[in-house]
Amino acid sequence: MMKKLFYLLSGVTLLAIACSGKSKVTPAVVPPPVVKPDTPATVAACSKCIVLAEQSQHRIVIADVASGAVIWEWKPENSNVKPEHVKWFSNPSDAKAVYNNEYILTNASGGGVALIRIADKKTVFYAYAGGNTHSSELLPDGNIVTASSTGNYLMLFKTDTLHYPDGVKTKKIPIDFGHNVVWDAGQQRLWSAAMATMRSFRYNFNCAAPDLMPDTVINIPGTEAHDLFPVYGENNLWLTNTTNVYTFNVISKKLTQADVLQANIKSVSSAGSGFPVLLIRPKESWWTDEVLDAKGNSIFSQKGWKIYKARWVIPNTFSYPVNDQVHLCR
Repeated sequence: MMKKLFYLLSGVTLLAIACSGKSKVTPAVVPPPVVKPDTPATVAACSKCIVLAEQSQHRIVIADVASGAVIWEWKPENSNVKPEHVKWFSNPSDAKAVYNNEYILTNASGGGVALIRIADKKTVFYAYAGGNTHSSELLPDGNIVTASSTGNYLMLFKTDTLHYPDGVKTKKIPIDFGHNVVWDAGQQRLWSAAMATMRSFRYNFNCAAPDLMPDTVINIPGTEAHDLFPVYGENNLWLTNTTNVYTFNVISKKLTQADVLQANIKSVSSAGSGFPVLLIRPKESWWTDEVLDAKGNSIFSQKGWKIYKARWVIPNTFSYPVNDQVHLCR
């Protein structure tokens, strides 16, 4: 009588057929390991990924443009953010990859700002800026600065990952229509477009008592300056307002109208050759369910989403050193 016995040993299936006292061993074909979605390896392997401030679920999403798949997300209620502070992260208003694309810096209209480690989604630092926070930036020593439109100010934070969110050292700097902040590593200045002026600030590089000193004020056309973000590989910044999109050269201080869609653009992001320029133009109030290219073609969409800003997940060498590692202020 023929008997079939199956054994699983170290990933190899051993087929033993008892027949006339003889047996035959047949190694099974072992498939290559599958990288599961929502892991750091997936994010690192993604050649064209975008990070989105997505307000329908009050979350930060990293998505693969090629497949349209969500490969990583962060929700405050599923992290180490305290339950009483989750509301700080309602309606996320910006998110970008920092520290060699291993962390996400984000902020929300609810007033919160957070530094999140992609590997385990741990919120390694968070605090309350308040005032409808629209933008956040890392300073060279690891401290953080935010821009808030309600109340019109920038807020400096001493980024102590051992002591937060209560008792965090802060300093408030008045500015009109606070919507954006960008660190310029080459000029060692912080830039912010404030209503109808471009402003730069010098940083005191005092980790324990951070402060900003006004430096340059330049008039710019239009009003309600909104997004300010580095043009990849250049000494320029993307600048949007209610009517136009410009590039601003930080060396010459010259403004040039950009060859992209012009009106009511909430965010712009570029990544060099082979990557389309990302634009967010609202369909409803201040949000949309798709990301456009420079000419208005859809390159990513998800029905029902409320996307406020979109950024390429790429190194930002305008603001940070190559292979930048985490800086902690203690």
